[in-house]
Amino acid sequence: MRKLILAAVCAVAFASAGCSKTDGPAGEVATVRMSVGSYNLNNLPFFVAAANGYFKDEGLDVRTENFAQGGSKVLQALVAGSTDVAVGFYDHTIQMQPKNKDVVGFVVLSRNSGLVLAGGKKSTFDPARPETIRGAKIGITAPGSSSDFFVRYYLQRHNIPQDSVSLIGVGSGAAAVAALEQGNIDLLVNYDPAATLIEEKGIGRILIDARSDEGAREVYGGIYPTSVLYAEQRFIDANPKTVEKITRAELRALQFIRDHSAEEIVASLPSDFISGDKATYTLAVEKAKAIFSADGRFNATDVQTPLRVLSAFNPDVKGANVDLAKTYTNAFVDRAAASPAAAVRP
Repeated sequence: MRKLILAAVCAVAFASAGCSKTDGPAGEVATVRMSVGSYNLNNLPFFVAAANGYFKDEGLDVRTENFAQGGSKVLQALVAGSTDVAVGFYDHTIQMQPKNKDVVGFVVLSRNSGLVLAGGKKSTFDPARPETIRGAKIGITAPGSSSDFFVRYYLQRHNIPQDSVSLIGVGSGAAAVAALEQGNIDLLVNYDPAATLIEEKGIGRILIDARSDEGAREVYGGIYPTSVLYAEQRFIDANPKTVEKITRAELRALQFIRDHSAEEIVASLPSDFISGDKATYTLAVEKAKAIFSADGRFNATDVQTPLRVLSAFNPDVKGANVDLAKTYTNAFVDRAAASPAAAVRP
């Protein structure tokens, strides 16, 4: 595991109170269990905050587990009570509403998708002819992840049966790239740094690119917010000062990414966090910078895009009366931004 970032890990099997310690102000937790689904660049602001000591500056002991299998595993950990805060995708909060789970996002890390669909050298899929995707073996990070939704929404939009393709969980980063390179899959839906590694190593071609706003609108019909921090409402209600501190640390990380070059950002990270060679990873960071949030705030228009996508193929969401106002809050971003502590070094 990445020791410098994930030094102290709470086991998933622990009960919900097993690792969190109520040693913060007014009985709030100061030791926080946080789970993240992968090292894809959508989650980079979280790792920047950890590597630069921003959580420690807030007096927090953040203990992290990286499942490296996709965001759906993080959501499961949160609902099971084995983590306090998830570094996951905003659409998870929408999925939980029909299940009567109050899961709430409180700071945006990545305002846009960042997903690409890449084809291997032998792939016959042509986006200009959507029906050519039939029969393809498509690699996704994990079932129930946003890469899974990407494929299902594409199939639905083009009236192609879901069972016309095979979806295979391959994780992210180097493992996902290897699956494409070895021919285990025909197509790969993934994020940077995998997308840049595929291009730079000549493993395949990017066929659909949602890293830009224009690309996201073409794929989803709008901007699709992805990586956020979310927690159950009961945890937020019990630990508002702790949540504000976490938010402030992430706002500093977003500012650091905004104010520094890709080279400087990569230099701030532990070397074993970098996928592939440093030059290629740095290029991936440069390409991904546009997806990161400028201010950590949720946009009331953009959050409608994931709801529209999920409603197209997810029967639970399609038949539910989802109140988007209950899936996110900007209150902690507002408080953290207004706090004098927000003026500390970036």
